[in-house]
Amino acid sequence: MSVRNRQRVFLVDGARTPFLKARGAPGPFTPVDLAVQAGRPLLARQPFDRTAFDLVILGCVNVIADEMNPARVAALRLGLGEAMVAFTMQINCGSGMQSIDTAYRYIREGSHQMILAGGTEALSHAPLTLRQSAVEWFGKMNAAKGPLEQAKAMTGIRPEFFKPVVGLERGLTDPITTLNMGQTAEVLAHRFGIDRKSADTYAMQSHHRLAAAQKEGRLNDEVMPAFDRDGQVYDHDDGVRPDSDLEGLAKPKPVFEPPYGKVTAGNASQITDGASWCILASEKAVEAHGLEPLAEITDSEWAALDPAIMGLGPVLSATPIMQRHDLKREDIGLWELNEAFAAQVLSCLAAWNDEDFCREVLGYDSAFGMIDRDRLNVDGGAISLGHPVGTSGNRIVLHLANAMKARGEKRGIATECIGGGLGGAMMLEAVQ
Repeated sequence: MSVRNRQRVFLVDGARTPFLKARGAPGPFTPVDLAVQAGRPLLARQPFDRTAFDLVILGCVNVIADEMNPARVAALRLGLGEAMVAFTMQINCGSGMQSIDTAYRYIREGSHQMILAGGTEALSHAPLTLRQSAVEWFGKMNAAKGPLEQAKAMTGIRPEFFKPVVGLERGLTDPITTLNMGQTAEVLAHRFGIDRKSADTYAMQSHHRLAAAQKEGRLNDEVMPAFDRDGQVYDHDDGVRPDSDLEGLAKPKPVFEPPYGKVTAGNASQITDGASWCILASEKAVEAHGLEPLAEITDSEWAALDPAIMGLGPVLSATPIMQRHDLKREDIGLWELNEAFAAQVLSCLAAWNDEDFCREVLGYDSAFGMIDRDRLNVDGGAISLGHPVGTSGNRIVLHLANAMKARGEKRGIATECIGGGLGGAMMLEAVQ
């Protein structure tokens, strides 16, 4: 379809659950539970019937065995009807943004009019897995015939067979480079000279900004209370530390590269459970249902790079959008850059401000320049909120739309790094 015939695509509304910090045991909600908790109040405030959607897309990385294709399970539990097509996306940290991007492209090309696009993740429910040697032993036991063969197989048992491996730990290790995600942040910190104090200072700012946003009610339309089966209410992102200071942040030891590493538990994103939904609609659907959009989605981009430096994904995905539209740094009113690690965010900022990098990698004649920190993650980010992997990309797009509207900004970009060496970015503009 030609650019002239493409339909405009609007983000008309959205909601998310509070992000709940994992605390060593399965949390109160499964991935689908979270998606339903976020979806019910969002759908209840819409002026159209729940069956008006053409499609449901849901990002989720750690799908649990009882909820295969969580998008379909969530759609049915939300009452969207048996005829509602729903599918699940998985592109690691980009899953929640990919759901929006896929919906955006469907609507833009005219095949769909209104789509519910979301992301959900319950990292506290990540499975415990057996070691391969244990799996092989159990296989031999299962195949043994008669008492003698079973007794012979029993002699191969080892104590470590009964010590499971946390699936999340394996999932956060890149199979190509064998580096875990924290180590890739350390690579960038070394490359761009990010020191420990700078990383801790950024982390402190994230907590302070989220605490201020909660106190001032700036998240009230976005964060919907969640209710567990025992009636307990969860009404806020509970990983925030309002009293965070540099003295406290200086105490944790480096996790991935001791003793001189820059990444600690205090300046990295938190392991968290949460879900988020966005409603995307065409201009025709907006008019038909009398909707008031939050923002218009005007472009998106995905990029790939060496997995060892996956944290630079935002730079390689957001820059082509700006170049296509001939935009300068000051043309972007707000940025949401997912805070995987403080050192990773600061490395992205340093890369944009590095003349050699911008010339050799991005194709600029000079440095793009330093992004104003007052325009970046203005209400905190994953360091204070948490990073439910399949959800975060959806949340940053939704929050960008809300923050732009609240501050009267014309244009914003949401972007993130993605495990495996990818990056995603999406540009929103105020509705004209």
